[in-house]
Amino acid sequence: QVQLVESGGGLVQPGGSLRLSCAASGFTLDGYSIGWFRQAPGREREGLTCINTRTGSSRFVDSVMGRFTISRDNAKNTVDLQMNRPQPEDTAVYYCAAVKYPEFLCPLLLDEYDYWGQGTQVTVSS
Repeated sequence: QVQLVESGGGLVQPGGSLRLSCAASGFTLDGYSIGWFRQAPGREREGLTCINTRTGSSRFVDSVMGRFTISRDNAKNTVDLQMNRPQPEDTAVYYCAAVKYPEFLCPLLLDEYDYWGQGTQVTVSS
């Protein structure tokens, strides 16, 4: 059974740091693209970053570029999202998603992804 599970969410102060992890079970991430998305209350789900676990190529949207990083650990079958200098507007439920993607880059569109985790809440507040 294909499953993605996010962990690491919680309360973080503005300017702090938080690391989210996406663990896959039922399949190996190698050859998949993994994306991180978030959905704030009253807003649509948006793509933030993605990584192609085979090529290592990654993409970021402007709002998180330079603050968030994405990394893969193929041995652990996980993809992590490191959130640096988060701000209150980063408060949302964060999701990871997976798709078997043949291209060098990875997609950032929600509709491209086949498998989704259940999400983890991140609250940025002092």
